[in-house]
Amino acid sequence: MANWSSWFDHTLNGLIIGNVYALLAVGLALIFGVSNLINFAHGSVYTVGAFIGWAAITYLHTSLAVTIGLVIAGSALLGMAIERIGLRPLANSPRIAPLLATIGISFVLDQLVQLLAGPDPRALPNTLPTWRLQLGSGSIGTLDLLIAAVGITSAAVLFGFLRFSRLGWAVRASAQDRDAALQMGVNINAVNQTVFAIASALGGLSGLLVGMYYNNISPAMSFQATLKGVVAVVIGGVGNVPGAIVGSMLLGLTESWGVALFGTPYRNLFAFLLLIAILVWKPNGLFGKKKGLPPEPLTGTFVAPSNPVVVPRWVWPSTIALLVALPLLLQPLAQGAYVLTTLTNAWLYALLALSLTLVAGTVGQISLGHAGLLTIGAYLSALVAMDLQVPVALSILLAGLGTAVIGTLLVYPAFRLRGHYVSIATLGIGEIVALVILNWESLTRGPIGVSGIPPLAIDGDALDAGPGFYWLTLAVVVGLALLQSRLLHTHLGRSFRAVREDDVAARSYGVSPSRYKALAFGFGGFAAGIAGGFTAHLYSYINHETFTSQISILAITIVILGGMGNVAGAVIGAVALIGLPELFRVTAEYRMLIYGITLLLLVRFRPQGLLGTV
Repeated sequence: MANWSSWFDHTLNGLIIGNVYALLAVGLALIFGVSNLINFAHGSVYTVGAFIGWAAITYLHTSLAVTIGLVIAGSALLGMAIERIGLRPLANSPRIAPLLATIGISFVLDQLVQLLAGPDPRALPNTLPTWRLQLGSGSIGTLDLLIAAVGITSAAVLFGFLRFSRLGWAVRASAQDRDAALQMGVNINAVNQTVFAIASALGGLSGLLVGMYYNNISPAMSFQATLKGVVAVVIGGVGNVPGAIVGSMLLGLTESWGVALFGTPYRNLFAFLLLIAILVWKPNGLFGKKKGLPPEPLTGTFVAPSNPVVVPRWVWPSTIALLVALPLLLQPLAQGAYVLTTLTNAWLYALLALSLTLVAGTVGQISLGHAGLLTIGAYLSALVAMDLQVPVALSILLAGLGTAVIGTLLVYPAFRLRGHYVSIATLGIGEIVALVILNWESLTRGPIGVSGIPPLAIDGDALDAGPGFYWLTLAVVVGLALLQSRLLHTHLGRSFRAVREDDVAARSYGVSPSRYKALAFGFGGFAAGIAGGFTAHLYSYINHETFTSQISILAITIVILGGMGNVAGAVIGAVALIGLPELFRVTAEYRMLIYGITLLLLVRFRPQGLLGTV
């Protein structure tokens, strides 16, 4: 048990970290209040701010005051560019479009930072004096005082701006009632530019302070920053600036006290458990307005008003026959084995896309944590095969069934949520799965991961990444695609689409949205679990980082590329986004950049996808 001195230090650390989270969360709250948008690119601005500070200190040898000024200016300009170039053209689009655009922008910014600065972490030195002020049994350092001062000063300046300036009044009016503000002559574009500039300046400054606090920055730091900011905002109440500050402090204290009780590996787990608890019991947050959640689903209006592309029926059996014969045709070629391996990987992603296109495209529940289902399936199949000595083929089937049950139970509390809250909840659940895998060492082997996973074998002959594994995964994809296509033409499929279009109207006609969402997640979980199981036995080694959050975003991009709810489109999208960049290996370094740009272009110019929505 920690002593009183240790508890004081952990409390102080929690408040300091809460101050940094507040800079992130206030920006997110401002953007949501004005634009009704969760900005998933906010963490990328945080990363850019940290690297601007590092470059200023390393190459320009600037003082701390000048460094802070450069970070604020550079981050504000970046935020204005994001609003003007990436989001303003989507002003009249459905609400999901700008949300997905911020995800694409995040991919682009993160990849650009990595290309320019390299993928390796680096130190961000603290140039402040090293003395510490003794407070009772604990102490506080100069950097702690700086972070506290920045937090208090930022809050005071923001309060003064919103309360006493004309532009601040316009921001408050737009946040309260956007339509009324427009009628009163408020320049909404100027308001949005101002809000993004302020939010991004605060986000970039928080990246600099965190880098100095931990003496470490990395191009991969943006995602966790976005998650922490979102958690703090949800705790306080989405769009509520004072609530964002209080939520940030509670988050910082929860993490710090959790570390004191259980150790550092549990820091992030407590944050996401707190997120899910708030979403379940008080989804509008501790200080949110007591009003109902948005009346429309997030994806219903995203289905573009165009008919799906009609493909002659003979094309599909002909294509399948060609794909079946492909290993024989490629056998004489030097690169034949590599092409088969690439397509096998595409089939595994197609299974994930089939899972998500049913959940997101047909039922209208955007899931940003679908990689968690892959993780559950992979670990279930690997552990059942290794620990219980179950044949691999049976273990993969059991993994699909187990993932369907576990995934549905995990997401079930979020079924009554709507709009942005569903995306946030599924994102949090996906992170919780990875953190449980990391910390449950007695079952999952913890950070070491599971190695020596047996390969899939038929009659004692192991199937590696050659023709056998290719044919088997292709058969599973075709089988599940046919089953899902048949399902969509039944009464069940029509009920799924009714929930997507208007779950209030569906409920009035006797359709239970929660029941049909559970069925969709169950079927989707089965497909994702099968994909995870195949992947585990193909790789022979997995750990908690095998299926990252980027896979969830990639799956969403695949689904949109093919066409939301379109079964054939999900498979074609997987081949296009997974297979083609792999075949052109010169683009491997730019893969995530390609994915981000693809998502942005799709949302802007072709939201119905290649084959159209269903």
